[in-house]
Amino acid sequence: MNARSIFTKILTYTGLLALAIAVVGGGVGWLTAGSDGLWSALVGVALAIVFAGITAGSMLIAIRFRLAAFFGIVMGAWLLKIVVFVVLLVLVRDQPFVDDVVLFLALVVSIVGTLVIDALVVVRGRLPHVSDVTLPEAPVDR
Repeated sequence: MNARSIFTKILTYTGLLALAIAVVGGGVGWLTAGSDGLWSALVGVALAIVFAGITAGSMLIAIRFRLAAFFGIVMGAWLLKIVVFVVLLVLVRDQPFVDDVVLFLALVVSIVGTLVIDALVVVRGRLPHVSDVTLPEAPVDR
């Protein structure tokens, strides 16, 4: 398994997790806070999943470049995510349809879920420390 297939698998599983949490979290939000709870859960899931997708997507793009560009792309995506996340939370916080508890719980469950997916896929990916390298032939004893 190579790095590209690992990050593709992460994106696939993250999408499935988003669907599951949207259905379950939206249902629980609806039962506890009505339509405000439903919308809060969907917004929380969307925020967490979009930002998890940006991480895996930036890695998929960055692995095509040399090391300095790789780190530039990954750090740039990270900084962009932090700024956009804070701005979106400030904008969403004061909306009348937001139930703070449901939004918080949907965010926490989604973030923890994406972290578990990332860890499991990377650990099970069995990517060697050095990939795409051809080693020289062993010397012949004479």
